[in-house]
Amino acid sequence: MLLNIIVMEELIYLDYNATTPILKEVAQVMKPFLDNYFGNPSSSHKYGIETKMAVEKARKQLALLMNCDVEEIVFTSGGSESNNYAIKGYALAHRRQGNHIITSSVEHPAVLEVYRYLETKGFEVSYLPVDAQGRVSPAQLKAAIKPSTILVSIMHANNEVGVIEPIAELAAIAHKQGVVFHSDGAQSVGKIPTDVQALGVDMMSIAAHKFYGPKGIGALYIRKGLKLEKLIHGADHERNMRAGTENILEIAGMGKAAEIALRDLEENAKHYSAMRNRLEKGLKQALPYIKINGEQAERLPNTSSVAIPKVEANTLLDELEGIAASAGAACHTDSIDVSSVLEAMLVPLDYAMGTIRFSVGRYTTKADIDKAIALFTKKVKQLKGEDEEVNNTIDIGEVKLTHFTHGLGCACKLRPQDLEQVLKKLPIPKDAKVLVGADTSDDASVYSLTEDLALVQTLDFFTPIVDDPYQFGAIAAANALSDIYAMGAKPIFALNIVGFPDKRLPLSVLEEILRGAQEKAKEAGISILGGHTVEDTEPKYGMVVSGLLHPDKIIKNIGAHKGDMLILTKPIGTGIISTAVKRGVVSNSLRDYVSGLMATLNKTAAEVMANYQVHACTDVTGFGLLGHLREMILNTKIGVDLSFNAIPFISQARDLAVAGIIPGGTKNNLEWVNKDILWKSNRSDIDKYLLCDAQTSGGLLIAINKLQATDLLNDLLDKGVEASIIGEFNSTHGGKIQV
Repeated sequence: MLLNIIVMEELIYLDYNATTPILKEVAQVMKPFLDNYFGNPSSSHKYGIETKMAVEKARKQLALLMNCDVEEIVFTSGGSESNNYAIKGYALAHRRQGNHIITSSVEHPAVLEVYRYLETKGFEVSYLPVDAQGRVSPAQLKAAIKPSTILVSIMHANNEVGVIEPIAELAAIAHKQGVVFHSDGAQSVGKIPTDVQALGVDMMSIAAHKFYGPKGIGALYIRKGLKLEKLIHGADHERNMRAGTENILEIAGMGKAAEIALRDLEENAKHYSAMRNRLEKGLKQALPYIKINGEQAERLPNTSSVAIPKVEANTLLDELEGIAASAGAACHTDSIDVSSVLEAMLVPLDYAMGTIRFSVGRYTTKADIDKAIALFTKKVKQLKGEDEEVNNTIDIGEVKLTHFTHGLGCACKLRPQDLEQVLKKLPIPKDAKVLVGADTSDDASVYSLTEDLALVQTLDFFTPIVDDPYQFGAIAAANALSDIYAMGAKPIFALNIVGFPDKRLPLSVLEEILRGAQEKAKEAGISILGGHTVEDTEPKYGMVVSGLLHPDKIIKNIGAHKGDMLILTKPIGTGIISTAVKRGVVSNSLRDYVSGLMATLNKTAAEVMANYQVHACTDVTGFGLLGHLREMILNTKIGVDLSFNAIPFISQARDLAVAGIIPGGTKNNLEWVNKDILWKSNRSDIDKYLLCDAQTSGGLLIAINKLQATDLLNDLLDKGVEASIIGEFNSTHGGKIQV
């Protein structure tokens, strides 16, 4: 099973620009093509003629919506293919006439990425700026056109802020210079008039799922006489313009959706405007400091881009139960990504980071809008510290901690490659009593107290990787203790370190986090003696852990010998699974298993390991398996042969990775270690991500003599530790890991 499908609670859907539901009338038209009409439209018999007539009926329905001839409509797989076909197809077919093409800086990626591709093929691209309202200047377009210009592509309406561009004026300027004009109409078709004759466009891209048709089907309007190079070669389908047997089911649905859009265009526009205006009025009254991006321009009647200063949009949406909307920016593990549209409009960062796109639709009601205003207003005030009733209004049973943080796991949020560069610039302590310090990549430091006793200290600090506060405290504590165990030491006590958003979460949540940590410390046989708590924008928890060991018994993460075997004591994949849990796409049983795995102390593994002559050890955490293994061999003449098939992975981690659920930290890890990995040719990108997955409270990586490895493995297994031999140290490829 790829994903566990979760039945979500009823949400107020205000994300119609992302996609729309299929209308019942559309679904009814599609159904016969599932049940009865299955013929190939290219066949000359009755079955083929039936479906061919359905395709041509849909083409006519779409042509009526666009006010063009039926032969000017070519069906595609969606808006992205239509944009690719229009831009690549025309540019490649006419490159002898010139290599200069023009677009705007606020286009959808389905246009911008096509232009970036063409730049690699020798085309020159001009990206026109927009004003503060998101509008392209006709004067700037006129100035940008030169003798080598062959194509202009400007979107009709922006998907993020809803601003409608002056397409008729822009197209006229292009035509006056003999330049062909394409427009991405994905957001406009079906919402506002898209009469291609009145607009004067030569090509327009259309996506059915934006106007209540099915996904995976689109069309391109191509003015008669225009020549494009084919993208998809094969038989002569679509008048030899797009090869491939027609998707009858969805073409029929798209045709019906186009018919309904034309029929209801005026009525829908009035409803959209009424709902959007009600939303904006209510939000402005409740939150007078908000701004509406593009408010002074002509906009789609259904779209509102609301900017709230000093609030992070993704955090707001994560915590905002009951509303489905989209963010205009995102804070990731290694960067702040503001949409290119908001950047081009020069929206100040404070406002851009807090931009939410609301888009209403046919099914939006006044009651929906009023409830959305109330929910949204209350959450914004909580985030800005304006709601003093937080401790009385949030039920601890409803709290999902992962919704209160930008990322998952390591709270430093520095990319490993950046952290490595910073640490290199710091001076190495000269104190002779420092037995392990910044000169190695160990996560713990060791300080000599006497000839027979050394103090080990470590610190780990985390944002939530699970929703349950108690479980989060237990996992963070287990993770902090892990570094002590990896050094071969015995923990003696710990201190709390806490960041807590007391304006957003009740103190009872903090109490549960601390209780979970204390229970885990008790299991480790130590006490938490105090600590430090600060107010923070998101919940964070960690511990400073102190331990003791004999100076001669220190186990560093370097020191492996040629011929040593590598043992791993926990399966990997917790980063991917935790991300999937946050998105609500895994079963409760898998969630509970992974939470339990992360909360499991490495105490037993360390106690067993103490009975053997271990040469090196580290624990697998934020840098992933390969990142921590790299530290074990860095700057040495020893390499590792890693056996991929011997490595234990958590069930469903691969399926989730294939589905695109890969944490940003995991991708950063791969980028960081890639230069030191010798990949066999059969290793896929998914394999690589799995090996680099950022772990929380992962297992120990142990380097031990080959003669003792099997005995250690058997002892670990006897004690219930999920251990495996996963590789061997060698000198064949020093400082490198072969997978």
